[in-house]
Amino acid sequence: MQVFLDGAFVPQERAAIPVDDRGFLYGDALFETLPFYGGRPFRWQAHLERLEQGLKFLRIALPFSDARLEDFSVDLVKLNNMPECVLRLTVSRGSAPRGYSIKLAQKPRVLMTLHPLPERSDKGWRLITSSLRVLANDPLTQFKTCSRVRSVLARAEAEDKGADEALLLNERGEVTEGAATNVFWLDGQTVCSPPLAAGILPGVTRAVVYELCRQRQISTAERSIQLPDLHGCESVFLTVSTAGIVEARSLDGKPLGRHPLVMEIQQAYWKLVAQETKQRAA
Repeated sequence: MQVFLDGAFVPQERAAIPVDDRGFLYGDALFETLPFYGGRPFRWQAHLERLEQGLKFLRIALPFSDARLEDFSVDLVKLNNMPECVLRLTVSRGSAPRGYSIKLAQKPRVLMTLHPLPERSDKGWRLITSSLRVLANDPLTQFKTCSRVRSVLARAEAEDKGADEALLLNERGEVTEGAATNVFWLDGQTVCSPPLAAGILPGVTRAVVYELCRQRQISTAERSIQLPDLHGCESVFLTVSTAGIVEARSLDGKPLGRHPLVMEIQQAYWKLVAQETKQRAA
């Protein structure tokens, strides 16, 4: 397996990150995870725009242009003969002396690795509510920093209970997102998701759902919801770039309904994936 590290393709076992890298020491880094289909990325530009917004917030300069990074990513996929895969792109502030000051960290580090795509399944995910909380209006929740301990522990809680994903609430008791997913629910025929200010990541697939709904004149809304109200919804579904749209089948051990409208959006999503990746390959 080859990886991309700072402008070069190297065998994974020989790729080395220095012990003074701030991404390793402090989580002072950002990442994006995006799928490739037929050797082409889906929604590359949306992922890169979010990455660049995060880099600007963290005051890290990306050492490659968007176009060059995309070329590197496509070459990496070809080199490893993995046309269907997940690409993880990580940008660290780089190496610096011990301490929080960023003044001497002047050379960001870029790493790209490939991973298998998860298998598609229509079984539905089992959800639990995490004991951990996020803060509403926290600007850091809008970027994919490498400081993900809360998500790691939330997913561990889910696994301990035999579930697939954990939902996080904010300090007001509002549902925000999953450990690695955005959350949607149906209120009648309206597709709803929490507002960004609740403390959520502006997911790329989340944006695609709103786009698909607009095209089909499906009503949408951003609104807050408390956990007891979520239990009573007609359907709950999740979005994540690596798996697309996944309907939930239970929450905290209580069954959730399945709805044909979610299936319609799922089918539209995979049709869009096929169209866009085919166009990029042409």
